[in-house]
Amino acid sequence: MDHVSTSQTAPIAFLKGHGTENDFVIVPDPDNAVDLSARAVAALCDRRAGIGGDGLLHVVRSAAHPEARAMAGEAAWFMDYRNADGSIAEMCGNGVRVFARYLQRAGHVEEGDLTVATRGGVKKVHVAKDGDITVHMGSAVLPEDGVTVSVGGRDWSARNVNMGNPHAVAFVEDLAHAGELRTEPPFAPASVYPDGVNVEFVVDRGPRHVAMRVHERGSGETRSCGTGACAVAVAAARRDGADPALTGTPVTYTVDLPGGRLVITERPDGGIEMTGPAVIVAEGHIDPALLETALALPDA
Repeated sequence: MDHVSTSQTAPIAFLKGHGTENDFVIVPDPDNAVDLSARAVAALCDRRAGIGGDGLLHVVRSAAHPEARAMAGEAAWFMDYRNADGSIAEMCGNGVRVFARYLQRAGHVEEGDLTVATRGGVKKVHVAKDGDITVHMGSAVLPEDGVTVSVGGRDWSARNVNMGNPHAVAFVEDLAHAGELRTEPPFAPASVYPDGVNVEFVVDRGPRHVAMRVHERGSGETRSCGTGACAVAVAAARRDGADPALTGTPVTYTVDLPGGRLVITERPDGGIEMTGPAVIVAEGHIDPALLETALALPDA
């Protein structure tokens, strides 16, 4: 179907939601009729001049989107995820939970198991009766080469965990030791993460219960990071001598983030499940003038 220009006069429906305070603008568009340019997405995600969000969830039927048609037989709906700057991303763990919550709210799915198509492949999701949503996040890879992370004159050895994106997990005595986290904490050797890294600082709260702060590469400190919580749980399990692949027993960790709590389970087959809340907080219509103004801006 041909796209409708963002200069159309009809308002565009939207919702706002978050998962552990990782927040998103949601644009329902089953037929893929709304052309959301990078500038338009950035304008919508602007926290002062737009709706505000860490990203945008464009809700499209898989059969209607060229990047998802091959997955339509496995998943009816495609999460066309965009970063807050308008760039395209493969996946967002917190975003998938909010995406599933929207599908449930709109009557497209019910409680139980469902699948969501993403640029990172088809993700299995479970919507529980108590409201929490579980996403199957894939498996972790633990490269042998780690790094030393430095903040404020302190140094820590950090575990290298890859969840499809790179993480350096450092266990500390106090989360305040992580500093301001607006900029990427220095690490060495730099060759381990040539494209940058997400850095997690972790403290123990109790048996199989940790708390974390995270610097997400390119974003600074964020309120929540789903892949980061998974990386932290795996690193904590190995530190504690637990490896489900060896014992045949799943391992579950509770991970507290600034924006809320996630529960991470690693299965004996290596699969990792992330469970947490997803909330829709508002819905309304976007003024087309906002998008027209964004499109009129000169290139940066």
